[in-house]
Amino acid sequence: MIRVCLVGLGKTGKEIAKAILEQKNMKLVSVVCSSNSDKLGKSLDEILGCSNSGVIIDSEDNLKQIIFKTKPDVVVDFSSPEATIKNARIFSKMRVNIVVGTTGFSKFALRRLFVLTRMYHNAICYAPNITLGVNVLMLLTNIAASILNNYDFQITEVHHRNKKDSPSGTAVKIAGEIRKGLDFAGRDTDENQIPINSVRAGGVVGKHEVMIVGDDDKIEITHESFSRKAFALGAVKAVEFIYDKIGYYEMSDVLNFENIIENYVRNGFDKRGQKHKKYRKETSSTPVNVV
Repeated sequence: MIRVCLVGLGKTGKEIAKAILEQKNMKLVSVVCSSNSDKLGKSLDEILGCSNSGVIIDSEDNLKQIIFKTKPDVVVDFSSPEATIKNARIFSKMRVNIVVGTTGFSKFALRRLFVLTRMYHNAICYAPNITLGVNVLMLLTNIAASILNNYDFQITEVHHRNKKDSPSGTAVKIAGEIRKGLDFAGRDTDENQIPINSVRAGGVVGKHEVMIVGDDDKIEITHESFSRKAFALGAVKAVEFIYDKIGYYEMSDVLNFENIIENYVRNGFDKRGQKHKKYRKETSSTPVNVV
């Protein structure tokens, strides 16, 4: 049984809490909010409209006491960049593994998360792109960039009007995957080469689109989240992965992309090669009747 602490109980946090409560191999042992939240002291059952959590929402000011009392194995953090960095040091020092879904970090802040895993030998999964589908989009974009390295790339991301960071952390990550693909193909890139168009409107949960445009054709790769349940499913998978790990990880590690691609390339080409050899053998040995 994986004991989980949830930090942050906004719209996404609520969906994650519901998803964890549904897992047979997990137990939600504590929920933490900011010290000025109107949810403090309330029952999670009251907030979610359920009756099976038994959790009272506590303040981040009591973080150390909460860890001692509830003994979580993994923390899922969907709070704010400032709070995440502050809390990550406490969790790491107390050897609790962390799934970070918060976005809007600076490069220096991300480096601090990485260093924490080296200092305290816990595990952190940085997953601003926690939905499973958008990670597949990034993989496809990386592959496309390595093949279509003379095409132009453009990213458009659309989110609800209240999203603070712009561009989104996921869009920045997609741009990084494009650069990796272009670098692999030998094309020089820089951080400003991949344009990102950000839209903040209405209640859009999240949409990311990559346009790959050549002189004569165009490819579009799009991912859209219809509900925040998509984030919750990714969070559950990340918790299962990070539970017994040490080190710094991302969602590509959670989804095992490296081995999947390696196996696909090896087995796929082997099978196609075997079929081709078999076909050549059969056709070469077939007698031809000349009339």
